[in-house]
Amino acid sequence: MAQGTRIGIIGTGRMGTAFARRLIDQNHQVTVWNRSAKNTAQAAGAGAEVAQDIAALCSRSDVVISSLTDFSALWDVFSGDGGLAAQDLSGKLVIEMSTILPDEQTRLAKLVEGQGGAYLECPVGGTVGPALKGQLLGFAGGDAAAWEQGAPVLAELCKRVEQVGPVGAGAAMKLAVNLPLAMYWNTLGEALQMLEGYDLPAETIVSLMADSSAGPNVLKNRLQVVVDTLDGTDQPGTFDIDGLRKDLALAVKWASRNGKELPLALRALETYNAAREAGLGGFDGASLARFVRDGS
Repeated sequence: MAQGTRIGIIGTGRMGTAFARRLIDQNHQVTVWNRSAKNTAQAAGAGAEVAQDIAALCSRSDVVISSLTDFSALWDVFSGDGGLAAQDLSGKLVIEMSTILPDEQTRLAKLVEGQGGAYLECPVGGTVGPALKGQLLGFAGGDAAAWEQGAPVLAELCKRVEQVGPVGAGAAMKLAVNLPLAMYWNTLGEALQMLEGYDLPAETIVSLMADSSAGPNVLKNRLQVVVDTLDGTDQPGTFDIDGLRKDLALAVKWASRNGKELPLALRALETYNAAREAGLGGFDGASLARFVRDGS
C-alpha cells in the first residue's frame, strides 16, 4: 500500500486507538472520530487528526475503518443522523473490524453499498500489543473488489489476513476462533481443582501446562499474568472476562439462530455470568480459571 493513504477510524477505544497509532507509524494520514470526543486524545497525541463529525472524517478518508463495542453502537453510527449511511461513499472502502454476528455484518454492508461504497468486514484475533506491532490475525469477508482494495491496509495491521468468504464469513470465523479460548479458562479452572492439596507453586503448574500438549498460545504468551492471578492478584485484561463473555454469548446466539446447540458453551456462559457478578469483568481470563478453581 502506498504510504500516505488517507485512512479514517471510527471508534477510538483500545483497539481503534491502536489501529491509529500503527497506521500513523506506517506513514499514513489518519483521521479519527469517536462518539465521545475526549476519548480521541491518545490518537491525537500520536498524530491523528480529529474530525468533528462523520461527514468530516469521510471527506478526509479514502478508507474508513470502524471498531466499536457492539452492534447497537455500530448501527447508531452507521444509520443515525449524520452517520455513514448519510454520506456519499462513492469510491470509498469501509472496513468493519468489530466482533458482531454475521447477519449484523450483512446489514451494515447494505447501508454502505447503498451509498456507493465498498464493504469489507475483518474482525481480528489479538489485542492492543499485537495491533501496535502489525501482528494481528485477520478474518476478512467481502467480494473480490473490496478484498483487493482492503488487503494492503489490513496487511499493515495483521501478520496474517485471509479472505474467508463473503460478508458474514469473517464474523463467523472470529466467533469460531474465540469460542475455544473462552472455554479454555473454564477448563483450566477445573483442571486446577485436581491439584488441590499438593501445594504446588502456580509457576510450576502453569509452566508445565504451557509446555504440554494442553498449553495454548495464550498460556505461553501470558504465563506470568496467569501465575500472578492464580497466586491471588487479579490482572487487568486486554481481552478481559467481559469481552470473552460477550463473544461467548454471541457464539451461543448465532448457533441458536442456525438451529444448533452449544451445551458446553452454555454451561461456560453461566460461569462467566457468575464471575461478572462477582466483579471480575475487567480482569484477565485467568481470573475466571481461579474463580472456578476456588469453587466460586
